[in-house]
Amino acid sequence: MAHRPTPSLPEPDKIAVEHSHQLNERIKAAIAMAGGALDFSDFMSLALYSPGLGYYSAGQARFGRGGDFITAPLVSSFFAKAIAGQIGMVLESLGDGDVLEFGAGNGQMAYDLLCELDRLGCCPKHYYVVDVSADLRAKQAETLAELPAHLRDRVAWLDRPPKGGFRGVVIANEVLDALPVRRFQRDISDVSALVVGEEAGKLCWRKKPADQALVNAVAEIERDIGEPLAEGYQSEWCPSLAPWVTELGRLLDEGLILLIDYGYPRREFYHPQRRMGTLVCHYRHQAHDDPFFWPGLQDITAFVDFTAVARAGVESGLELAGFATQGNFLAGAGIGQILEREAAGDPNRAAELAQQVKPLLFPDEMGERFKVMGLSRALPFALPGFSFVDHCDRL
Repeated sequence: MAHRPTPSLPEPDKIAVEHSHQLNERIKAAIAMAGGALDFSDFMSLALYSPGLGYYSAGQARFGRGGDFITAPLVSSFFAKAIAGQIGMVLESLGDGDVLEFGAGNGQMAYDLLCELDRLGCCPKHYYVVDVSADLRAKQAETLAELPAHLRDRVAWLDRPPKGGFRGVVIANEVLDALPVRRFQRDISDVSALVVGEEAGKLCWRKKPADQALVNAVAEIERDIGEPLAEGYQSEWCPSLAPWVTELGRLLDEGLILLIDYGYPRREFYHPQRRMGTLVCHYRHQAHDDPFFWPGLQDITAFVDFTAVARAGVESGLELAGFATQGNFLAGAGIGQILEREAAGDPNRAAELAQQVKPLLFPDEMGERFKVMGLSRALPFALPGFSFVDHCDRL
């Protein structure tokens, strides 16, 4: 298959180029071991998580305006403040409980959540962080070191989540989009896997007949959307998504799981207009669709199939607590009232804060593209965050 040209992007420095070259050689060795065709999920796993060289595992991930992408907690602390109100309600209903955050980035959301929960008088007993990256753990520790001692002492890092018995709130912001995906193409009478090969020393796309797992996944997708995908339609399927959510179902005894990410319900994910899929790469605040551009130096993601998330959660015994756009969830969670409180009657301050949160709320920025899903167990009340607009019927 032809390698689509990458748009003009900034060149990395010599050290970064050498880093990428080392990872490239590791990927080429994996391609050779796989007989010349490496499944895209294996490539994505190496590019993001290969020990010492992957984007997340080797300290290449850069957040904020000087990095590759910006996340909601870095846009404004009001993101975490609104979510903290929802977390506080859950912790109060339990009488106590913990918070567990997956993929805590540079630690800013954890910092803001703990400060706001402290202000609300409902701090968790522990604030656990699960992150695969030693470099990011170090950045998180640096950020959280600025907390007052009574909050800092509640923070602990875990290599893996508890196996069960968890009471409290689990939160994952922009974690699901980084789970490795498989890519496929619907042909006239069958399905092909889009895999990674090597040609003239460069990584390239290749096609091969899909295995039964991928064939079954595409068949289920077509059943759910009520029609076959068009010939030549390309997209993604995440084999680890349902198992990841199922593990959360085993983990949670009482409380809430909040999953925040860009994605769609299944019918929208596999819409005819989205015929090239949802794969997107981020490099120095530029989005493009070439995953082979400087492996190890860029983020590689795919949008989340929230129908698959909800289905896995319900099948593991969780209840679907709600599904909304990020803008609607934050509105229901009271971000407007929080802005009023912080502005304290100063119209200039109010205008400044409103401008600050605009990217979180507006449909043409993060407000519509990002979704929030709640999964719960033994939660005796409905979350206000889903009271504004709940889109569970779209799943």
